[in-house]
Amino acid sequence: MGDLSVNSSFFSSRGGSDPPSVPPCMSVDKLLPALLECFGIILCGYVAGRTNIIPATQAKGLGSFVSKFALPALLFKNMVLLDFGDVIWPFFFSILVAKVTVFFFVCVLTLLVADRESRFSKAGLFSIFATQSNDFALGFPIVEALYRNTHPEYLQYIYLVAPVSLMVLNPLGFALCEVQRRRTGEPQQQRKLRVLGSVLLQVVKNPIVFMVVIGVISHFLLAQKIPPFMEEFVDGLANSFGGAALFYLGLTMVGQLKKLTRSTVVALILLITAKLLVMPLICRGMVEVLDRGSRSSMNHTSLSNYAFLYGVFPTAPSVAIYASHYNMELEVVTSGMVIGTFLSAPIMYVSAWLLTIPWMDSDPLASALQHVSFNISIISLLALVWSVAVMLLSRKFHRIPHIFTINLFVAQLLACVGMIAWIFMAEQDNFLGQVLTFTLLYGSLYSTFIWPGESLESVCSITSDSTPLNTTCVLLLTGERLPNTIDSAFFYGKTQQCASTSCLLVEEEQKETDRQNTDIQSTRHVLVCLLLTVSLLANLSSCLWWLFNKDPGRLYLELQFFCVVANFGQGLISFAFFGLDKHLIISPFKKRLVSLWQGWGQEVTGSAASEEIRLTCTQFLTYHKEQCVRDIVHKKRCGERSTTETFLGSDLVRWLQSVGLSSGPGDALAYGSRLLEGGVIQHITLQHSFQDQALHYRFTNNKQRSNTKDKMGQNAVTSPLFL
Repeated sequence: MGDLSVNSSFFSSRGGSDPPSVPPCMSVDKLLPALLECFGIILCGYVAGRTNIIPATQAKGLGSFVSKFALPALLFKNMVLLDFGDVIWPFFFSILVAKVTVFFFVCVLTLLVADRESRFSKAGLFSIFATQSNDFALGFPIVEALYRNTHPEYLQYIYLVAPVSLMVLNPLGFALCEVQRRRTGEPQQQRKLRVLGSVLLQVVKNPIVFMVVIGVISHFLLAQKIPPFMEEFVDGLANSFGGAALFYLGLTMVGQLKKLTRSTVVALILLITAKLLVMPLICRGMVEVLDRGSRSSMNHTSLSNYAFLYGVFPTAPSVAIYASHYNMELEVVTSGMVIGTFLSAPIMYVSAWLLTIPWMDSDPLASALQHVSFNISIISLLALVWSVAVMLLSRKFHRIPHIFTINLFVAQLLACVGMIAWIFMAEQDNFLGQVLTFTLLYGSLYSTFIWPGESLESVCSITSDSTPLNTTCVLLLTGERLPNTIDSAFFYGKTQQCASTSCLLVEEEQKETDRQNTDIQSTRHVLVCLLLTVSLLANLSSCLWWLFNKDPGRLYLELQFFCVVANFGQGLISFAFFGLDKHLIISPFKKRLVSLWQGWGQEVTGSAASEEIRLTCTQFLTYHKEQCVRDIVHKKRCGERSTTETFLGSDLVRWLQSVGLSSGPGDALAYGSRLLEGGVIQHITLQHSFQDQALHYRFTNNKQRSNTKDKMGQNAVTSPLFL
């Protein structure tokens, strides 16, 4: 594919001219620590939310503080201190034009291809998703790390550009969402003037917009200086934004990927592509066009690079709040926010590093390409060893489509081994060894482009109803002839007996679990195949570019580095989707962590926890049980001649929120867990804790609660619940 042809002529034009040696305009060495700092805080927030250390209700409070106090104070401070004399206005208008272009491109495309029932809401929210960046929480620390020592004036563009989305583009998206409300028959909005008034009111009420306007006015009234009596107060609020915003971003990511379904995958990939690929390219292109009269070519190049990095900033979490407010396209927006945030980190790092390369000589470039290949191969090799081990231990490798997936893993692993071996073999005078290494490397690498197609074809055969021949072939290969039958439907197969006389509900649960697992696995395989297809297209573009361009230029060099990362970093993609098996890794680890946490908590506050369970159960039995039974309990058949009264865990979670006993899904889950620990409810097989899923539970009688009392120990003896 050309990514190993690392000689000096590869990096220079075919005419032999090298790029000029000019010092870089950004400090790339400080970017990695900044990324680790930002994403480390995000990870802390995610862990806090995932383990319910900070429940959803408290997270909302932190979000309100960040968006209504800390960020407005930060904007006000910087608007007052902003030096408009240093602003290069062509750059500002370039970003403005780029955002408007992407906004209308996504909007028009969505209106053309989306279904008529929801096209206006999709057009509004998707356009906002593609243009509103996480400028302050994530973007500002990155820009500060890159340009603080070389171009500190670039930091102020964050405060100039960010309000463009809030005051110009977002209202257009809100208007489309309001139009969708009217079309779906909701009575809140009936007239166009009311729609316009509602949108304008939302913009004016936004404290971020309000403080930007106040800050600009104060800039001229206060002569670019905050009065001493309020300076410390404003600084205190403004300085609290960074860490709190990143921590809140991690909290908002909890549980969002569960909402991802096969029907949203295509829209999600297109949106992420528009945000992380199309937006930075258009931003850079607009600067190249509109800033031709810059003060110097070096400054012009630096601004175009800055525009590219700005475009890579991921979507702001506030877009998920908009989707929740309108109750539209929440699954796509929330999942896209999570995936886009974590994809942006390697893209920003690699892009910033590559943008310094044109000022380097050809020999260091060859060495740099080799080092990148070697380092990414080692990391990917470790990830693939783990992924293969997980696949083998989970015993999924003999199933379709996993049988193709493990072949893909092995091909990726051998490609990494071949790349590592090539680094050492290329320096030795061993022709036979070089040939064998080259064969291993490219044979494995090309295999990684073939196996995703096989995997995708198997997924399509599983999810499609139009493949009876394949199903019959699998049946003949895995089944056995059944004797003493004249029914053709039971001529060939495997014998199955119910293991329990009351298994109908258990079978229903198992079917639902299997269906969810199948959807999740299918979605994962489709996503992996699509991401690897991007790598294949990049390699194809690299070959065609080299063949048909006499002077490939530095963009070709950037494409080559992308191909290296994409080719030998495939293992990281495989690990992300398949390396953390739920049943083999996550669930046991979670149970162990919960048991340790509960054990420590019982030692410290054991009696307090039992008292909380007792009070919850007493309150529920006294005031709420009868109404709950009437609302969610239904009689269901559990055997040929037997029935039972049950309810779903997900139904109880929604009911607890609807009657005000809990303020969110997390609180409702904790409330239901206390009811189960107190013996008020139980799973029909006693094998599951309380979960917000389609699992069947039932209310217990006095005798069953007495048995639960014995299990809970002496702490429960004095509880009037069990008398």
